[in-house]
Amino acid sequence: MYAIVSTGGKQYKVAKGDVIDVEKLDAQPGDKVALDVLMLSDGESTVVDAATLAAKKVTAEVVEHFKDDKQLVFKFKRRKRYQRTKGHRQSLTKLQVVEIPA
Repeated sequence: MYAIVSTGGKQYKVAKGDVIDVEKLDAQPGDKVALDVLMLSDGESTVVDAATLAAKKVTAEVVEHFKDDKQLVFKFKRRKRYQRTKGHRQSLTKLQVVEIPA
């Protein structure tokens, strides 16, 4: 059984016990969070009806907060002696899926 969930403007395919990295959530390690379900599948049948899925939530536990690897942003304008380098590290939350609704 697996589900497609949505958080932080992105979609993730999850099964029970999976560990995923999502954009930082406002929850402490050890807290449970509910994720919106977009699709449910048990291998035989698939549910995509929004009205049916509105009441269902995937439960996940916050494992830790961390920062992703540094991404370099480089700006350059040719023949103008202009170049800038910046770094960015995205704050992420590691979630472990505890329960998927049946």
